[in-house]
Amino acid sequence: MERREFIKHTSVLSAGFFIAKDMLAKDNGPIYGHGNMRYRMDKNWSKADSQKNPVNDCHEMVQDSKGRILLLTNETKNNVLIYNKSGKLLSTWGHDFPGAHGLTLFNENGTEVLFITDTVKHQVYKTTLDGRILMTIDVPLETGVYKKAEEFVPTETTIDSNGDIFIADGYGAQYVTHYDKDGKLKGFFGGKGEGDEHLDNAHGIVIDRRYDTPTLLVTDRTRNCFKRFSMDGKLQEVIKLPGACVCRPVIKGDHLYAAVLRSPDLSKENTGFTTILDKNNKVVSNLGGTEPVYTDGVLQPMAQAEKIFLNPHDVCVDNDENLYVAQWASGKVYPYKFTRV
Repeated sequence: MERREFIKHTSVLSAGFFIAKDMLAKDNGPIYGHGNMRYRMDKNWSKADSQKNPVNDCHEMVQDSKGRILLLTNETKNNVLIYNKSGKLLSTWGHDFPGAHGLTLFNENGTEVLFITDTVKHQVYKTTLDGRILMTIDVPLETGVYKKAEEFVPTETTIDSNGDIFIADGYGAQYVTHYDKDGKLKGFFGGKGEGDEHLDNAHGIVIDRRYDTPTLLVTDRTRNCFKRFSMDGKLQEVIKLPGACVCRPVIKGDHLYAAVLRSPDLSKENTGFTTILDKNNKVVSNLGGTEPVYTDGVLQPMAQAEKIFLNPHDVCVDNDENLYVAQWASGKVYPYKFTRV
């Protein structure tokens, strides 16, 4: 009798604990991720009015030196939405980028500028933070691999410290083209093909400065990996991410972040999550995805575990190491914020 009463009492206490835990999660937002890279989700971070400032696909986000979060959408009522970190909409601009896709921030001798890729107009634009166009890069016919503008469908840029521009043609012929700061072509590499030195869905690119020698990390989304190239285009490493159709690589501190659009391949709709790798290129956390497992040093296939995302497209990491995740073809939702805990 005493034992039954003890079990009953313990069960009541346990139930109370879990109810309190669930209430706490509900009040403050659920927590996602693994290890020490865990985050509390806020789906209602954006305070924008969808009737006044709608979004279509929320493609990419960056944070400027003032701490503002800039969001790029292909909604031409307002291509760029500028927020503070609390989600208050500060300003908007842009009506001329129907294929707005890639957004890169660069500090040019103390002045911040943006690089925007447009997949519909087949161009790359350098702009001021308030939208004045400073330079336009068209299809690089001088390479000899493009015959017309429609073959050039740029998805991302990254800018070297000297102003050199690298453009990933992720929806076109799959080349990475290299320009000087004035937009003069210096070289190109990659292209569609079967060897590791080739690319397929070269969706993103970034200069990786976490090591002694800078390199280029380029997305090969169809093949579930990032590829590391020297700055002159020589393949150095393939970072395999089985099950993860990754978007652009985003580096903050020692970590590499990426939105996983779909899993395990691009045909599976609404199966995305967000992944985080450490300096050794080991996956340490997945938001909305399965816990990363390594067997004999080999990463096992990853997948969506919780449907907190549909088709995430980019991750922005702010100066407090909080995350903002933008989504493509996901019901025109605004980005979600993930506060690190």
